[in-house]
Amino acid sequence: MTYLAQTAHVQFVALWAAFIGWTLTAVALGLIQWRVWLVPSSDVITSGVVWVGLWRTCFHSHTEVTDGWAIMKCNSIRLTEAFTPPEVAAGQVLMLLSLLVGLCGNAGGVYAMRNAYFGAEEYSCVRLGFVVTGAFCLLAATTSLIPLLWNLSSVVANQTIHFPPEFRLPQAPESQHVGSGWTTLDLSLTITCKKAGSSALNSLVTFVNIFSKVCSADCKSSPING
Repeated sequence: MTYLAQTAHVQFVALWAAFIGWTLTAVALGLIQWRVWLVPSSDVITSGVVWVGLWRTCFHSHTEVTDGWAIMKCNSIRLTEAFTPPEVAAGQVLMLLSLLVGLCGNAGGVYAMRNAYFGAEEYSCVRLGFVVTGAFCLLAATTSLIPLLWNLSSVVANQTIHFPPEFRLPQAPESQHVGSGWTTLDLSLTITCKKAGSSALNSLVTFVNIFSKVCSADCKSSPING
């Protein structure tokens, strides 16, 4: 056990990396900046920017305040609504699932580290704990990667969302691009993949990140798809 405790420092750092990745996944889940719509400024949307997240859509407006102070108007996007696009509905389900699986992975990592430092008498038991932890982290990363790619493809294709009239949003944006929600999730996936040791999945995340930057200019000029 003394030998295991002296050689488990890398795994301890990896456990912290997994926790950071899981935290960033939770942050990305709640952010509204998954898709940023650029729309004509109007009496309602005075900023000309609409943020579309997995759970709600928001924009700044001056219509209900005085002295130039802007307020944030938000409307919820529910899983069962008819207007909810499939990539958003899938993102709501898969991101929650990724959060749960990642929590299991972190719990498994804590258990494995406890065995390495204090508990298990056999190396195979500790090794099994780390293998299970890595499998959970890779599964969480893969589950997060699906809505990330799906929403990215929608942004690249400049697809619109047919919101109901009470949202007071235009039928389509002039252009759109990915926001900080996507960037946060991309960073989370990169950290988790490095922790789990998956070079193939990490390479895929890197490629997607480069692809999104290359296509950002095309997103602003491509025609709107319904």
